[in-house]
Amino acid sequence: MFLTGASGFVFECILSTVATFILGNSIEQFSVTISLMMLMMGVAGVCQRLLSDAHLVEKFLAVEVSLALLGGFAPIAVYGSYATMEMHYVAVQYFFVLAIGFLIGLEIPLVLRINRAYVPQLKSNIAAVFSMDYLGAFIGAVVWVYVLLRHYPLTETSFFVAGINFAVACIAYAYFSFRGAASRRLAAIGLIAVTAGALTLGYARNRDWSGLFEQKFYSEPIAFSQTTKYQRLVLTASPDPVDYRLYINGNLQFSSLDEHIYHEMLVHPALRLARDPSRVLILGGGDGLALREVLKHASVKHVTLVDIDPDMIRFAATHDVMTELNGGAFADARVQADAAAEPSVRSGAVPLYGYAGEEEGAVEQAAMVGVYTIDADKFLATADGLYGAVLIDLPDPNSVELVKLYSREFYLRLAGSLEAGSVLAMQATSPYHAKESFLCILRTVRSAGYRALPYHENVPSFGDWGWILAWRSGESEQEMLSRVRTLDGFGIQPQSLSYLTPERFRASTTFGKGALDPQGDEVNTLMHPVLLRLYLTESWLR
Repeated sequence: MFLTGASGFVFECILSTVATFILGNSIEQFSVTISLMMLMMGVAGVCQRLLSDAHLVEKFLAVEVSLALLGGFAPIAVYGSYATMEMHYVAVQYFFVLAIGFLIGLEIPLVLRINRAYVPQLKSNIAAVFSMDYLGAFIGAVVWVYVLLRHYPLTETSFFVAGINFAVACIAYAYFSFRGAASRRLAAIGLIAVTAGALTLGYARNRDWSGLFEQKFYSEPIAFSQTTKYQRLVLTASPDPVDYRLYINGNLQFSSLDEHIYHEMLVHPALRLARDPSRVLILGGGDGLALREVLKHASVKHVTLVDIDPDMIRFAATHDVMTELNGGAFADARVQADAAAEPSVRSGAVPLYGYAGEEEGAVEQAAMVGVYTIDADKFLATADGLYGAVLIDLPDPNSVELVKLYSREFYLRLAGSLEAGSVLAMQATSPYHAKESFLCILRTVRSAGYRALPYHENVPSFGDWGWILAWRSGESEQEMLSRVRTLDGFGIQPQSLSYLTPERFRASTTFGKGALDPQGDEVNTLMHPVLLRLYLTESWLR
């Protein structure tokens, strides 16, 4: 019961995580998946009354090997169905959820009934069975979070866990056979052999199958893929024209054909309008593309980049395609895992050097860069420095984990890290495709005491895209807009920019008639994350 309790809980987590990776919205997927499995566990508790007391050991064997087979193959089957029959994969998903929940629900009643012959007192029987089941579930949760989820793909983890159920089935049957309490040995041995073969094949081929199904989601060949503790990274490569695209959990993050538009619009206006942009904070931006743009400014002396995923940083800092795109922005930068513990950890960042002048070998210190792998909110809670410019380059608010970083509480906490005259720029989704989400972010920023200036530009891979400039003191919004209209440059050589011009930026601050007229007045807070609902119901996601 200890082992089956552990494996049963991990199966629930695996199926919930698969649903989250495919559909997003982790709270909804975990809640629905686990509640359905618990429903079926209750149904199984009722249905077990229909089973006679004959051949209980064989019935337990059948339940455990069935659970091993269904649990082991569930992630790859759900993933494959989503890749090949997107309109109907939900039927496959919920078949596995309901069936595995039902089988888990049969385990305890069968064990109680088998155990009755050895522990006749009901209270002792219940205590022995339930205590081990619950303790196993706890240990399973710990192993799932800190080992399996971090180091193994879901399609492989499921076979590890299935192996536990299979081992329990084999050991239990062998034990009761030795005691003369089991029969039908030929059928049992055949079932065990078939199950062993199926699980071995599945474990050996799961990565091949996963790669085959994953490619069906992308029109271009996959050049790199990795499942990290936090997300699924996929880089595709198109030969004509050469176009590299990065996807996180299936959502496009950038195209190499036009990412310069996005990142130039994000970075340079804020650094130009800030009073003293010598210290820059980048929240998100683990691909290094925003960092590339920041390092073009000679006025920048120190950069702190915060991204939660160390594997994303490693990928961006070492993969040939990524280092070419980000200009080797992470070269010589200190990459620290879990650097949140103490503010003192953030001292003594490693300098980046760049060539200056025509003399061969002449170098000058360009900037000090510290890179920290920690949740942005936790970083701000322990931040010990002030910044003259802040760039928020986070993914869209499509999950609870992300939507908190668009909350009023987050912006209020960020205010404690801003110097006088500091300017921050943030990506804010599409003002056309996700208009209400864009406007909700704008309202939320202003509700936290910032003045804000929205702007937008067409990024071909995404369509009309929006950003927000925000500051807490000094000019009014109209005065800032007047400064924008008189800009004659961005403090760097124009030839270092691929797209952005002062004229283009000025034009980006204008919107069409009605484009900024909201349908509501809600702001996004930790306890009322309205932005998640707005974003998930926008027209482009239906």
